[in-house]
Parts: sequence; structure tokens; C-alpha cells
Amino acid sequence: MKDVRIWFTKDDECRFISHLDLNRCMLRALHKSRIPLWHTEGFNVHPYATFPLPLSLGFRGKRECMDIRLVEDYDFALIKDNMNECLPSGIRVFDVAGPEMKAKEIAFASFKIKLSCDEISTDKLLQFTDELLNKNEILIEKKTKKKGIREIDIKPYIEKIKTERNIGGVLIYITLPAGSVTNINPLLFIKAIERYYSLELNYDVTKTDMYDKNLKTFK
Repeated sequence: MKDVRIWFTKDDECRFISHLDLNRCMLRALHKSRIPLWHTEGFNVHPYATFPLPLSLGFRGKRECMDIRLVEDYDFALIKDNMNECLPSGIRVFDVAGPEMKAKEIAFASFKIKLSCDEISTDKLLQFTDELLNKNEILIEKKTKKKGIREIDIKPYIEKIKTERNIGGVLIYITLPAGSVTNINPLLFIKAIERYYSLELNYDVTKTDMYDKNLKTFK
């Protein structure tokens, strides 16, 4: 058996495909491509496929990945080309390689957020965003599996952040904890701006990359 990591982008109309439907879509493309997948054993036999850090619904993904296992050697270039022939235009495989890191090593993810508001100017929105970042704490409600809805301070979780004015809105580049240990969705930061300044924002979020605990690019 051979472990393989498939790298792809998820964009356009496909950003609204749920994770379950994405899984079905990718497995269907693999099946049509006649790639020799390894199947799990036991009562419920199915192709082995995992996503190290699933993308939130509605987010664009610049560097997503899926792990599969092959029962025999297969040309990685053929996997890429054959899958792209079977996938919708919003999902494109751009690389296929052997995994260098384990999924559990993912500790952070970076995002690009495009913000705009119909109620205020872009300059005012940028001012509010920077003001919020200068506060001692940024409190917002977060839903957790164990404790339900609770208020947390997300400021200590912001590893890196940069804001800038853009045509028609504000751009935010932010790196947050992600993975199996701690996961902070960038929507919490957007909701914090809305809560603190009583606004309703338009937003577009792209996950740009994933990193380990030392902020080394996940491969």
C-alpha cells in the first residue's frame, strides 16, 4: 500500500458544496479515473479517504488536501490529469505527492478575508477593524461540543494579522489555530466586528494555507 496526498483548490460555485458532498465528489472522480484505491476492511467496506483539515461551507480553498491509499504504484501525474477530467470546474487538482507530515501535525491555518459594508465607508470599516484589534480583549460567543455556547476572548488566538484597504472593501490576512486541538473559525472575528460596532458585513473568506505548531507549511 502507498499513502498519497492530493492537493486541490475549491472555488466558485463549489465553495457551497458541503464536506460530505465534496467527499462523494472526490471519490466519484477517483472511481471514474480507475485509480487503484485501497478499501477499508470489515463489515462496511469503503474506499479509504480523509481530509486533514476540512473546509468550512462557503469558504474558498486555495490549498486543500485529501489523503488516499493505493494498493499499487500509480503515476501521480495521471491521478491529477484523470481526476481533473472528472471534477467540476470549481475543484481543480494541482498536485499529487506522498505526504511529508501527519494530519495531526496541523496547528494553524491562514485566511484572506474580504470585508465590505453597505452602511459605512471602507475607510470607516478599516478604522473599526483596527480599533478592535487594539482592544485588550475581543469577546465573542463560540459554540463548543462540551460546554455549548460560551463567551471567549479570541484575541490571544490571533497568531498573525494584517489589514489593508482594498477597492470596494477591507482585506484581512489572519492566521488562527486550526486542527484537532484548538480551532478558531475566522467567522468569529467577523462576528466580533459586527457585534462591537452594530454592523452587518458582507464577507468572502479564502483559506490560503495550513501550518504545523512552528508555523511550518503543512506538506
